[in-house]
Parts: sequence; structure tokens; C-alpha cells
Amino acid sequence: MKKSVIVLAGSDKSLWPSMDIFDEASHIIGVDRGAYEGVRHGLSIDMAVGDFDSLSLEELSYVKEHVEKVTQYPAEKDETDTEIGISVASELSEDAKIILIGGTGGRLDHFLANLWLPFQERFKTIATRFVIKDNQNTLSYFLPGDYTIEKEPDKKYLAYVCLTPMTHLSLYDAKYRLDDVDVIQPTSYASNEFVGKTTRFSFASGMMCVIQSKDK
Repeated sequence: MKKSVIVLAGSDKSLWPSMDIFDEASHIIGVDRGAYEGVRHGLSIDMAVGDFDSLSLEELSYVKEHVEKVTQYPAEKDETDTEIGISVASELSEDAKIILIGGTGGRLDHFLANLWLPFQERFKTIATRFVIKDNQNTLSYFLPGDYTIEKEPDKKYLAYVCLTPMTHLSLYDAKYRLDDVDVIQPTSYASNEFVGKTTRFSFASGMMCVIQSKDK
């Protein structure tokens, strides 16, 4: 069963995760240059959105030849192309994961805009199903609760990124543990590791981003 909607932003294929991830998607949305890169590498792009200011006229024509639905926006607008793509993805399914690929490389301002997306009022409802992936990292978001997560086979490291102040944070069975800690400022507990195939954590308030990662 297809359980994800992929938003493919503009990045080199070398930064993508395994191509298998595209086979598990019900829809692939190409954002700006991501649409061109996706088509160029043989992906079936369901729709393309953005201002396409990073494409030449020839490249944009190539996208229009291979993607049935292309929606072009003005370059001067109140949202990024990626935000448009995420908004479209959120309307396609009420429960599928929304996976952003191509959202970590390149400009830091773009990456930070993507990292903070779940704080926007319109995206709060998708926070816990929003995932950012590249060839080294998987970022997942969590709201207050008690969670057990599975280790990705190819990942070594585990980071608990407190995006906000948090209360009653506990890391129960990772390599480095915490017991009922209040975090007073945004903090990244980096370079932790799984001990087994799963790990458990909980917190009472705030928003957490958990990153599974590996070295190149």
C-alpha cells in the first residue's frame, strides 16, 4: 500500500535517499528545479509547482512535456516554492507521510525555512507526518507524548532536537539517557545512538525533531 506523498525540491540526485522511496509514494510533486531533476532521472512526476526561476526556458519546456499538470507562480510571492509544494501535498491525503526530499542541501536560509515549516499555523496539523530526508539524514517531528521509534538500518546516529523549550523530557534507552528534564531553550542533543533496534522517549510540552543520520 502506498503511504507517502513526496515533495521533490531542487537538489542534485547525489543528495537523494535510496530510489526505493519513490516506489512507495502515491504522488510525487516536483518543486521548481526538483521537477526537472525528477523527470530527467526517470521519475513519474504527478504535478510540478513553483516559479521555475532556476530553470532555463529549455528545461521548463522539458518539464511541461513530461508532467501533465504544471502550475507556475510569480517569482515575487509570500511563500516559498517548497511551501507551495507542501501545501499541495497536504491536500492530497489526510494521513499519508509527507516526505520532503531536496530540502537540506544548498542555501542555509532555505534549509531553516524548511526545518521550521511545522510551526506555521497552516502546517501544524501535518507536523507529525512531515519528514525531511536526504542521503544522510531523516528528520521527523513529534508533539508531546510517549514514543518508540525504530532504527533505520543504514543510520548510526540519533539526535533529539528540542525546537522549543520542553518539559519532562526523558530518553529511556538510548546510549545517552535523560530522566525527566526540563529544557529551557532550543537545544540539540546530538550524536546519541540506538542501543537496540528501537528507542523510547517522552515529553510533556514543546516540539521535538528527531534526526537519524550517518556519516558520508
